[in-house]
Amino acid sequence: MRGKKRVLGKGLSTLLQNSSVESTNDKQFSKKDILIGSISEIEINLIEVNPFQPRSDFDDTSLQELAISIKELGIIQPVTVRKLDKVKFQLISGERRFRASKIAGLKTIPAYIRTANDQLMLEMALVENIQRDQLNPVEIALSFQRLIIECKLTQEKMSERVGKKRSTITNYLRLLKLPDVILAAVRDEKISMGHARALINVKNKDTQINIFEDSLKNNFTVREIEQIVKDFGKSSYTKISRNTKKTFLSFEHQKLANDISYKIGKDVKLKVSKSGKGRIEIPFDSNEDLHLILSQLDL
Repeated sequence: MRGKKRVLGKGLSTLLQNSSVESTNDKQFSKKDILIGSISEIEINLIEVNPFQPRSDFDDTSLQELAISIKELGIIQPVTVRKLDKVKFQLISGERRFRASKIAGLKTIPAYIRTANDQLMLEMALVENIQRDQLNPVEIALSFQRLIIECKLTQEKMSERVGKKRSTITNYLRLLKLPDVILAAVRDEKISMGHARALINVKNKDTQINIFEDSLKNNFTVREIEQIVKDFGKSSYTKISRNTKKTFLSFEHQKLANDISYKIGKDVKLKVSKSGKGRIEIPFDSNEDLHLILSQLDL
C-alpha cells in the first residue's frame, strides 16, 4: 500500500535488533565509510544476489509496480547484505526490492550491513521470505523443511521466528508427503493448498493421484474432495468422467436437508444441479404417514 511506511518483519527485526542504525537521508557513504551493523548507501553493482534465496520466481508485473513506487517514494525499507570483502557485498534479504531498484535505474540502495556465516545467512533469508514474500505453499513448505534440516530449528523455534502457529507449520510440512505431480499442481496454482490438504488423508498414492486427476478434470471444490476422501479414502476409487461427475450439496442445501429431516423424522434426500434445478425425496410408509409429514411441514 503506497503512502504507508513499511516496517521490518518480526523475525528479521529480531535478528537485526542489535545493529546500530545510521540515517542516510542527509549523506551518502563512500566505500571507506561503510560500517558493519549500520545502514549505508551501497552501489548496486557491488551487491551480488543471495545463492540461498528460496524464491525462484518473481512476478514481472509486481516488480514493475514496485519499481514505479521506488521512483516516486524511494526505498522505504533497506535491504540486508553481508560484507564479503572491502568492496563486495552479498544480499541476505530483500531481493524483490533489489531487483525493482535496478529496474528503477537506481545506482545505490540503502542496506543494513551484517556479518553472517552461511547458516545464519540461509536462516535469515528463509525467515524473511516466509514472512513477507508471496511464496507459493510448496516453496513455503520447502523453506520450513530447510529450516529444520539445515538450520536445526525446531517447530517451536520456527513458530517464534516467523510468527506462525505450530499447527500452520505442520500443515505446510505435511504437503511434502504428497506425490510430486500433486505438489507441482499446487506450485503452478492448478489446485489450492486446501485441495491438496484434503488429499493428504488418503493413504494410497494411486488413489490420491486418481482423485487429484478427477479434481482437475471436473473442477472439484475442496468440499467435494473431502467428501470423496471420506467415501473412498479407505477403499478402491474408480476414476469418473466429466459427464458422470458425482454431485455434492452445498453447505446451505445440506443444512436445509438436515433441518427438514430433523423436523419430520425422515431421511430426506436433496439433489441440486449446477443450474439450480433439483428434487427432494421424502419417504413415507402410508397415506397417514404422508399426511403427517405434510402437516409437520405446514403444507
